[in-house]
Amino acid sequence: MKIFAFFLLFTFGLTQAQQLNCTVTVNTQKLNNPNQQVFKTLETSLNEFVNKTNWTEQEYKQNEKINCSMYITISAYSSDQFVATIQVQSSRLVFNSSYSSPVLNYNDKDFVFNYTEYENLIFNPTLYESNLVSVISFYSYIILGMDADTFMPELGNRYFEVAQDIANVAQQGGYKGWNQTDGYQSRYMLINNLLSPKFREVRLANYGYHAGLDLMPQDLKTAKDKIKTSLLSLGKWNSSSPNSYLARIFFDAKSDEIVSIFSGGPSIPITDLIDSLNKMSPMNTSKWALITY
Repeated sequence: MKIFAFFLLFTFGLTQAQQLNCTVTVNTQKLNNPNQQVFKTLETSLNEFVNKTNWTEQEYKQNEKINCSMYITISAYSSDQFVATIQVQSSRLVFNSSYSSPVLNYNDKDFVFNYTEYENLIFNPTLYESNLVSVISFYSYIILGMDADTFMPELGNRYFEVAQDIANVAQQGGYKGWNQTDGYQSRYMLINNLLSPKFREVRLANYGYHAGLDLMPQDLKTAKDKIKTSLLSLGKWNSSSPNSYLARIFFDAKSDEIVSIFSGGPSIPITDLIDSLNKMSPMNTSKWALITY
């Protein structure tokens, strides 16, 4: 179904959402006959932690909150130690529509933590509590920052800076993912790239893309032109900084939506865009080939 079918108008305030409406799922299918009670308790505790923690010092109505999810897959555990991955996703509504656009789709494969059933999960940005609290808090602020960036250029900095503080404090725990030596796809690399001036153009393109989406309920052609412009600007930047981690994260969230946007509605010239997409995100070449124009 094309993206245009989702733009059913309804009254929607322009107030920026800054708190979380998050579903946390703990999956144990990879384990043999696990004691489900501890995992159910963990799942309940994490849902309460993410949704009841006041991350921003401001209260928001339910319809202003950021819809998101954290899907934790446990692959092994022994006593109170758990080995897992965590898939983090978020979306936000397009202005004056019922369409929810994906903003973040990120998979962290290095999630090891200790947890004792019924232990309190408490967030303090200046103190190290546990790797579980650090990782969940870190991604809560990544979600907040990514969402803010879609409303105003670099508005997410205030949240990314807290995420960086969390990352710095978490290094003392000794868990993988927080240090520069932990690889190209670590939490360390993610937050440092987000705050680096070198990757500013990726964040600006992300804002321009969503500004185009917000025009769709009013003027589809102008919206598509604006989205195309933002993607071409990203392509121009990518030509001098190929294989950017942040660009890959952007396309992990947006590739299907891009195909849908440019396969329906009023037509615009997109031969140059297809060429740019293939260069920026060759892993999605098969998807770009699906764009009908």
